[in-house]
Amino acid sequence: MFELTEQKEYRVKIPIGPAHPALEEPVRFILEVEGENVVTADFKLGFAHRGIEKLAEKRDYTQTIYLMERVCGICSQCHSSAYTLGVEAIAKAEIPERAEYLRVVLAELERIHSHLLWAGIAGEEIGFNTLMMYSWKQREFVMEALERLTGNRVNYSQNAIGGLRNDFRKEDLDFTLKQMDKIQEAVDYLVKVFTKDPLVHERAVGVGMLTNADAVKSCAIGPTGRASGVATDARKDDPYMAYDKLDWDMIVVKEGDVAARAAARVLEVGESVKIIRQAIKELPDGPVFKQPGAIPAGETISRVEAPRGEDAHYVKTGNGNKVFRERPRAPTEANFHAIPYMLKDAKLADVPIIVASIDPCMSCCDRVAVIENGRQRIVTAKEMRKMK
Repeated sequence: MFELTEQKEYRVKIPIGPAHPALEEPVRFILEVEGENVVTADFKLGFAHRGIEKLAEKRDYTQTIYLMERVCGICSQCHSSAYTLGVEAIAKAEIPERAEYLRVVLAELERIHSHLLWAGIAGEEIGFNTLMMYSWKQREFVMEALERLTGNRVNYSQNAIGGLRNDFRKEDLDFTLKQMDKIQEAVDYLVKVFTKDPLVHERAVGVGMLTNADAVKSCAIGPTGRASGVATDARKDDPYMAYDKLDWDMIVVKEGDVAARAAARVLEVGESVKIIRQAIKELPDGPVFKQPGAIPAGETISRVEAPRGEDAHYVKTGNGNKVFRERPRAPTEANFHAIPYMLKDAKLADVPIIVASIDPCMSCCDRVAVIENGRQRIVTAKEMRKMK
């Protein structure tokens, strides 16, 4: 006679990445699973290293603007703005008011571009290809506005230390306002899709939970943090450019799941439309550039609110016309620490959309791993200073 006993499920470690169909950029996840449930999760960055920080040390102040634009194509205006704001703070430069308003217009157009791009990717990750095609079709309206204003769809090359390189023509600003009407229609539709569509509901509601306490503990920022009730936004907390002169609301959602992070982004697009309309209609007259004086030695940390969250840049100037140090801290670098909390107790099939819900940019997290004798080790600050 045999006694039947309950069979225990075994935990299995599953590696995902650094190259995987579900990942847009290289990153490695180690998931410990029981059946289809994720028990623990860990990640490893460092597969994309371009040496941005070191390259900045070989360029002058103007050349570094264009280098910072290439930290991320989708956030090029934000990275170059954070850098120029830092240098301008050290130089105590006076920025023309018209330039401040136009910088806001570019930053919010870029936010719309990023959020609509993300909405399409999210649709693809959950198997909703119609949502992807619709979102990217609407994204073309903002891309057309950016191209009309700057001549480029990405890497706009408009920031300068002291303002902007070019003023924008009235007819191009009027065209941008018309494009905002089309974007607002898209926002109204996307809000319905992300809140009422049954497919989105099944794949997003209650998935990838990040509680308010875990969001605070992991220092989540941007839409990732605000979707868990963390009310932080550099545009409100530490106003820059002309944001304190415009009327707009910070979008904060409390549910903390993938659906909440989607809703936060879509609703932010509506706020960006509101900001752009105000900035163009209240645009002051005058120049867009004022030549700053000599840039003294100094250091500062400047921050802007990128589409993914707070983008902080440490800028240090020295003697001569060269940047001594420029260290960007992109929002993905902060938000990645929230992913293990989101993946805990999640289904293995939901991992791609949970990771995508923070809108990650691995190349923004510029890192290099030092391997000696087959083992990874940490490089000290003293050793880093000696490297050339």
